[in-house]
Amino acid sequence: MKTIKITTPITKETVKSLKAGDRVFISGTIYTARDTAHKRIFELIANKEKLPFELEGAVIYYVGPSPAKPGQVIGSAGPTTSSRMDSFTPILLEKGLKGMIGKGKRSPDVIKAIKKYKAVYFAATGGAAALLAKTVKDSDLIAFFELGTEAIYKLEVKDFPAIVINDMYGNDLYEKVGGSKLWKI
Repeated sequence: MKTIKITTPITKETVKSLKAGDRVFISGTIYTARDTAHKRIFELIANKEKLPFELEGAVIYYVGPSPAKPGQVIGSAGPTTSSRMDSFTPILLEKGLKGMIGKGKRSPDVIKAIKKYKAVYFAATGGAAALLAKTVKDSDLIAFFELGTEAIYKLEVKDFPAIVINDMYGNDLYEKVGGSKLWKI
C-alpha cells in the first residue's frame, strides 16, 4: 500500500497503478451525484441525450453537500452510502466513468463492472464532512438544479483524501481486511 497524488480526469495508466489499500489525494475536477441524479443520467443515456458532463475519465463523488455559508465555497460535504447507486453504476462505467467516491461496500455486479471497464472505487471518511469540504476550491451547480443538494455540482478539489477500496484487478479492501479494521490501515 502506498500514498499517491492523482489528478482528474483519471487515465487508464492511473487506474492501472492503483491497488486496493492505496491512499490517494485527488486533485482536479470531480462531479457530485446521488440517487436521483444517477437515475436522471441513466435516463439521458437510455434516451441518447446529452449528458451534463463528459463521463470519459470522470470521477463521481456520492455526496449531497450542504449549502455554503458566507465566505465558503461549499458546505459540509461527506460521502453517502455508495450501494444506493449500484443499479446505475455499470452503465456509467461502460460509458467511461473511471472513479467513484463514497462509503460502504459495492455489489458484486459493480465490482465485476469495475474490473471489466477498468475503473476504481474510493472511500472517503464518513463523519469528516467539514474537513472534506476544505479540499473543495470551487463549486459550480451544473445540472438538475431543482434537486437542491442532490443536484450535480462540478467541484474543483485539491488533495481530496480517499482510499482505494476496489481496484481494476478485482481486489476488495473490505474483504481483505474487514470493514471494522479499515481504520488501522
